[in-house]
Amino acid sequence: MKRSLAIAFVVFGFIAAALAQNFDAVQIRATQVTSNVWMLEGEGGNIGVSVGEDGILLIDDQFAPLTEKIVAAVRKISDKPIRYLFNTHWHGDHTGGNANLGKAGLLIVAHDNVRTRLLTDQATLLGKVPASPKIALPVITFDNTVTYHINGDTMTAYHVAPAHTDGDSIVRFRNANVVHTGDVFAAYRYPYIDTINGGSVQGIVKAMDDLIPTMDDNTKVIPGHGRLSGKKDVIAYRNMIATVGERVEALVKQGKTLEEVRAAKPTKDFDELWGKPRSGDQFVEFVYYGYSPYKK
Repeated sequence: MKRSLAIAFVVFGFIAAALAQNFDAVQIRATQVTSNVWMLEGEGGNIGVSVGEDGILLIDDQFAPLTEKIVAAVRKISDKPIRYLFNTHWHGDHTGGNANLGKAGLLIVAHDNVRTRLLTDQATLLGKVPASPKIALPVITFDNTVTYHINGDTMTAYHVAPAHTDGDSIVRFRNANVVHTGDVFAAYRYPYIDTINGGSVQGIVKAMDDLIPTMDDNTKVIPGHGRLSGKKDVIAYRNMIATVGERVEALVKQGKTLEEVRAAKPTKDFDELWGKPRSGDQFVEFVYYGYSPYKK
């Protein structure tokens, strides 16, 4: 019963926030990462943009009401045709514009599990998500890796073991030395871990442990949320996630309830840096249900 009530409060809070969102007030901010790669920030997941003679490729697309603003922001960068869309995972703040862009003729690509999740109604700790229309679905999917040879670069997307969800991909531009992590990495904010749909602390740590050795001090990282980052930021995130995860796991093994785990303040030394917009208590809940016997 306590678990149901806790989730209910999270769900109602999420729905209320969504209803209150004024997309008219959202501004799309563009940051040039390299000569051919840009990052767009607005409301939802950060968008990667590859520009050049082969056309424009988008990585994620935020919410449907923002599509016109996103396209307008891209048009300020380049007048080349927008041809391709890659989804790093299935959550609506990264795929909400799929239907609009699918209607515009973009080729949508994602991991197999992204299409599977979008095909049917889904449950998450943040509420229920309805199935997407056919036009919003990826038309090309892959199992492990997919490579684009585009705009003078080689862009490879690779699937990581279940981390934020069970369909996460990390994208790397080889020549530009740029990585887009989707929500496997979020810069200086506690992440949402979708434990109902395969996410886990252990998976995120493993993904970071695999990613970090491939980076150097010049690697630019477009996070799922937060500011443009680098290797040191990814290392800090990995260490925070691992530390909080270990603390919560130890308490779960002692049979502690969610309320008792929260009371132990396993995030207390991280809250000042990482505690906005999501609080430590909210993050602990996601971690707890990933470790607890009640995990779905």
